[in-house]
Amino acid sequence: MQIQDLPYPDPGVPDARSGSRFLWWLFRNQLGGQLKSLAWGLLHFLSISALPFCVGVAVQAVVDHSGRRLALAGGLLVLCCIGSALGDTFLHRSAVTNWITAAARVQQLLAHKAANLGSALTRRVAAGEVVAVSTGDVEKIGWFVEAWSRFTAAAVTIVVVCAGMVVYQPQLGVLVAVGLPVLALAALPLLPRATRRADFQREKAGRATELASDTVAGLRVLRGIGGEELFLDRYRRASQEVRHAAVRSARMWSLIAAIQVLLPGLLLIAVVWYGVHLARQGRVEIGELVAVYSSVMILSYPLRHFEEIAMAYSFSRPSATRAARVLSLERAMSAEGSGDRTGDGLPAGDLYDPATGLLAPSGRLTAVVCGDPDAAGLLAERLGGHPSEEGTSVLLGGVPLDELPLGSARTAVLVQDKDPVLLSGTLRELLDVPASGAVGAQEALAAAQCADVLAALVQGSLGAEDPMDARITERGRSLSGGQRQRLALARSLFTDPEVLVLDEPTSAVDSHTEARIAQGMRDLRAGRTTVVFTSSPLLLDHADRVVLVHEGEVAAVGVHRDLVRKEPRYRAVVTRETDEEAALNGVLNELEEIEETA
Repeated sequence: MQIQDLPYPDPGVPDARSGSRFLWWLFRNQLGGQLKSLAWGLLHFLSISALPFCVGVAVQAVVDHSGRRLALAGGLLVLCCIGSALGDTFLHRSAVTNWITAAARVQQLLAHKAANLGSALTRRVAAGEVVAVSTGDVEKIGWFVEAWSRFTAAAVTIVVVCAGMVVYQPQLGVLVAVGLPVLALAALPLLPRATRRADFQREKAGRATELASDTVAGLRVLRGIGGEELFLDRYRRASQEVRHAAVRSARMWSLIAAIQVLLPGLLLIAVVWYGVHLARQGRVEIGELVAVYSSVMILSYPLRHFEEIAMAYSFSRPSATRAARVLSLERAMSAEGSGDRTGDGLPAGDLYDPATGLLAPSGRLTAVVCGDPDAAGLLAERLGGHPSEEGTSVLLGGVPLDELPLGSARTAVLVQDKDPVLLSGTLRELLDVPASGAVGAQEALAAAQCADVLAALVQGSLGAEDPMDARITERGRSLSGGQRQRLALARSLFTDPEVLVLDEPTSAVDSHTEARIAQGMRDLRAGRTTVVFTSSPLLLDHADRVVLVHEGEVAAVGVHRDLVRKEPRYRAVVTRETDEEAALNGVLNELEEIEETA
């Protein structure tokens, strides 16, 4: 895989049982690129490592007054320099390619998982954690893949050079062959502590990221209540904790780096001392001593990659563990659901939830009233066929949604969350979504009462005469809450699914606009199944069927005006009456029943 070929047609099925297994799976899928890096790395490192032998031959040729060997040494030096330059260039290219392609593979896997789980993802994993995994953790995983590309070549080079020195000069070669593994492994006892400090730093950084995301998302509300300073103080404290953790982690890594500098220096001193001793005894020649000494100096370069791979693994393993935890999440399915049902078309008919007894007849507008807003959100997701918890599957036309492929389930049933997201871009791009084609963009915008929203977008976009070319800022932050809700509703109406589930679609809209939206939505969705979770009397009065869900079960079914008069629990939710008002209404209802009986 080359960078220009990205994205992957199929990023594969990851082994998400643990962080180490995930890294190993990623390495197997990068095997071709790793072998290419190994080949270029060996050319680079071996060319550099051969330079001391060439210098040793040249020095000995001068001592022996041999012009032929001096010329041979010069030719070998030229070849080593060319090999080093070529190897370094293409090693860098292949290593960076491995890094980018590995990071892209992980990002694609995370994107597919987020699309598969939908809003259930952020209830299982904190939003800040998801952001951190998709950005910083992906970069650290890619860093490990890149570092491994160089480390393997460096490790093989050290083994080859040690063997070559033992053959070239056994007495000094044995000293170097024993000393180099000690240098390479000297930092291992410090790695667990360094890893723990790096994990602690990452945990604090994730918390700060999550706090920053929450603060930015709620900045409008915080300014309204004067609470921005409180949250900014919290973020400052969290930021300082991240800084202190980073300093403690850096101290440990600086100690490891110091060891990697100190020990090679001690090995050089030992080689020089022992080599001079042997030279005085006439047991080694000057050229051999120069070659071994220079080799030890040169080998400090590939030895640095042992430190780099240790650092990369220490940072990437926790990152891989967090990525594996996200990738291991699965779409909740019922015990009966197999998820592999195939058919010629999408199911159609009544939408029924066996767990609560909720029935939404085909082609009708059904309003659902829940006293608990969180329960309403969970039920809305169940109706969409992607619940956050396992349970009995919702049925559409008698077909369990859990038995449909995820794409088919979401095509059949579209769920608009209570807080829908508007991505940055033009209004035309916002409405560039899969749709039936039966509803036009202007019809959907008109039904959602977006005339003033279009005017505001045109006014805020320079040079945009057509409202469809007006730009929407990130998450629609330049718009009010009601304007964002109406644009999201227009997008859902434009999609025109067989079943549309709306969770509080007009909670931030004024009553006059809400009444017009209710009528426009009813007219536009005529003949289609629509389920609206709301407690607004204006929407409830336009519904063909109203269902009260109390404590996880259907408690009453009827039309709005009858339920307000006869059902106290329904009236308490819709009118928000107090206990005293409920008691008074109960007495009045009893008097009305007595009068009717009389």
